[in-house]
Amino acid sequence: MEERAKPDGLSGLRVLSLESRRAAEMAKLIENYGGRAIVAPSMREVPLESNTEALAFARTLAAGGFDIVIFLTGVGTRALARVVETVYPIDQFAAALRRIGLVARGPKPVAALKELGVPVTLAAPEPNTWRDLLRTLDEKADSLPLKGRRVAVQEYGASNPELLAGLAERGAQVTRVPVYQWALPEDTGPLRAAVEAIARGEVDIALFTTSIQVLHLLRIAREMKLEDEVRRGLARILVGSIGPVTSEELREQGFSADFEPAHPKMGFLVNEAAQRGGPLLEEKRRRVSG
Repeated sequence: MEERAKPDGLSGLRVLSLESRRAAEMAKLIENYGGRAIVAPSMREVPLESNTEALAFARTLAAGGFDIVIFLTGVGTRALARVVETVYPIDQFAAALRRIGLVARGPKPVAALKELGVPVTLAAPEPNTWRDLLRTLDEKADSLPLKGRRVAVQEYGASNPELLAGLAERGAQVTRVPVYQWALPEDTGPLRAAVEAIARGEVDIALFTTSIQVLHLLRIAREMKLEDEVRRGLARILVGSIGPVTSEELREQGFSADFEPAHPKMGFLVNEAAQRGGPLLEEKRRRVSG
């Protein structure tokens, strides 16, 4: 049984939560340990039928309108399949993919495509960056040329302008296919205020309960032209992650989780922060300052 933290374990600490649906519950958990809750809802669910670009991609693919599809993420590949399934049988989607060249940026989209029974033509090697992807395509230009080809790029979260530009420079006719399961909240005011608070050094602990929160926080920071300030701020903030998937997204975005709870639940996450937050924060800031 995990040890319960002291009731005042977060006393004097400013704790950011990016929870949306359970925002009030998270705030109460933080306040129960004496922390000052900064709640900034960061996401809302988007109905599958609202994924208009993904639906248009499905129709064009079925009509033979693409020569190559590039899959950038595993979660985005699976989300795209769920969207397509609302208009076509999944077997028909898989059959259409088998007729064209498929490129994957690393093992996760490869695994997602394997679930569909679809082999990958080309996979980018580690560390699976957009540069690795373009370099691999250059190396295979004889067998999988880009010039004059109709290339769809599955996106999830943020777009990658460098990759899109690189494909266009190589002569590809590029179609972006953004796939959304989650969008920004209707009211981004609290999220923008959180970005400013991080940039000003007014947050002590940030708790992430899903990878999308990481992406949306950085997306708003970029829109506000405060990404560098937020990155510097997060380097001095204690970062709590609810589990391995969220921690992996943090790493992919250039951060690291300072702690994870024994069980991937909100209550355990806040309890862990209350148990260890104060000493860990002091240690991290001493390390960064030194």
